[in-house]
Amino acid sequence: MNTHEVAQYLRVKERKVYDLVRKKQIPCTRASGKWLFPKHLIDRWLTGDLESLGGDERVRQAPPPVIAGSHDPLLDWALLESNCGLALMGGGSLSGLKKFVAGEVLACAMHVLDGKTGQYNVQALFDAYDNQPPGDLVLVEWASRQQGLLLAPGNPKNISGFSDLAEKKASIIVRQSGAGSRVLFEHLINEAGLDEWDFNINDAAAKNETELGLAIKGRKADAGLGLAAVARQYGLDFKPLCHERFDILIRRRDYFEAPFQKLITLTRLDGFSMHAREMGGYDISGRGTVHFNG
Repeated sequence: MNTHEVAQYLRVKERKVYDLVRKKQIPCTRASGKWLFPKHLIDRWLTGDLESLGGDERVRQAPPPVIAGSHDPLLDWALLESNCGLALMGGGSLSGLKKFVAGEVLACAMHVLDGKTGQYNVQALFDAYDNQPPGDLVLVEWASRQQGLLLAPGNPKNISGFSDLAEKKASIIVRQSGAGSRVLFEHLINEAGLDEWDFNINDAAAKNETELGLAIKGRKADAGLGLAAVARQYGLDFKPLCHERFDILIRRRDYFEAPFQKLITLTRLDGFSMHAREMGGYDISGRGTVHFNG
């Protein structure tokens, strides 16, 4: 990949890529006066798998400037808008949490429901650390998001809830195992007295909210559990089911560093509030609230 391509891949500005090159913090090579970034090395760098490279390709031992975990459209927009230099790597809440615990990423974006308490993220945090989380962690609220059933435009199968989906054997696309939305899906169908076997679930899981929305828009599935913002983006019908809290887990020292503070500063601006309203399904009144301070 060239500089422009790797910037798009990491979802950062090109000048941030040049800054990483200058500091020898990203795997790269120079050919014919141009910087090149081997994709397989970039992928290993993102997952923390790459410990060192020779010469100018050396990678720092500190976590790369990456927020791993859940995909959120508002966060995706804010990372670029704030010019904070942080990249977003999806994969699901629990996958991101695992990478964070291993010290492979700077922060984790998550929305994991504890079915016993109805609370979000704190129990998952304790579980990840065997009930002994270190004392330098901060769990800060990003937003409350409206989750519900995304349906084909016009709701041609007249679906009002999970019971209809099961009874009519309508096709449903789910998120991958370990995604916060998958945890929520399993909880909601259990509350309805249903099991995954009762549904006509697509073989291929959606890896993020965008894939889920596009699958339904493209009639590859009749329904899926997802965000109101995604339904609005793709012109889908939406049946609201619940609100969930979306948090970012970060180490205290990194919370106060410039990249994350740039992101936080953006959330205090009118433009952020306006964009959240335009996307739909977001309640940002609790943004910045600390729900765990180790």
